[in-house]
Amino acid sequence: MRLVPHPEHPGAPCPSVPSRHGGTKAEDTSKASPFHLDLWFYFTLQNWVLDFGRPIAMIIFPLEWFPLNKPSAGDYFHMAYNVITPFLLLKLIERSPRTLPRSMVHVSIITFVMGASIHLVGDSVNHRLIFSGYQHHLSVRENPVIRNLRPQTLIDSFELLYYYDEYLGHSMWYIPFFLILFIYFTGCFTPAARRGRMPLAALLLVGPSSLYYWYLVTEGQIFILYIFTFFAMMALVMHQRRKGLVLDSNGLFLFLSFIITLLLIAAWVGWLWNDKILRKKYPGVIYIPEPWAFYTLHMNNLHQGAS
Repeated sequence: MRLVPHPEHPGAPCPSVPSRHGGTKAEDTSKASPFHLDLWFYFTLQNWVLDFGRPIAMIIFPLEWFPLNKPSAGDYFHMAYNVITPFLLLKLIERSPRTLPRSMVHVSIITFVMGASIHLVGDSVNHRLIFSGYQHHLSVRENPVIRNLRPQTLIDSFELLYYYDEYLGHSMWYIPFFLILFIYFTGCFTPAARRGRMPLAALLLVGPSSLYYWYLVTEGQIFILYIFTFFAMMALVMHQRRKGLVLDSNGLFLFLSFIITLLLIAAWVGWLWNDKILRKKYPGVIYIPEPWAFYTLHMNNLHQGAS
């Protein structure tokens, strides 16, 4: 809040004029923020439908409706996701009982939209290549439909496309996404004496929310980003506990979702630990296969064999 001289009394400040760089909302940790059921429900629903559901829609809808040289149904899902998700993230920030750093939030939102838009283009082409025999469990140069291209420089172009999709797009999309969630998380603390319980609706949403974060981390190959965010949350919880502050229902919902996500990732890795083909594609120290790589390797073969 910016103090300006009163028009009739130059020496008296007038507290009614907000600053250009911040809001008028004062920090209030004296009471717990109510659980934002509407926002968390819409956030979880659109994540499942528009993010998880877009590659499924891309495959299910007939090619006659969405030709290969036009945007697919999944592309339109992605476009909607790129608009709705930043809007919901901004609404979450607005409902925080604390005044959060607006400049950082705005820059993060802009970067998020740019990264998700880059990913939209690369992911659209890569998933459309499935109809031409492209196999996601293989690298670009090992794919039968790519390795025989002439001239060989075309393969470099497809590798560039893959880089925009899987590396640059994911980084510019997911880093600000988790940063915004963490910024919101910093405002989810309340005095221990006013600690409330998670409502039943929050408990019911934890499962779908955790399962989506499992998909996000494994398919996006962002385990390091996720685990650093999770460790930062743990450190903040322990630090605030020393001050007599505990998580409110919104912070507890987010924190519990991340804990269950870690357990799901561990179960996923343990299940595919001895898969030699996936091991070849993910040779690094951190072995976390993508669900779509697993699908094109195993489930797609089962479907073809049954037909």
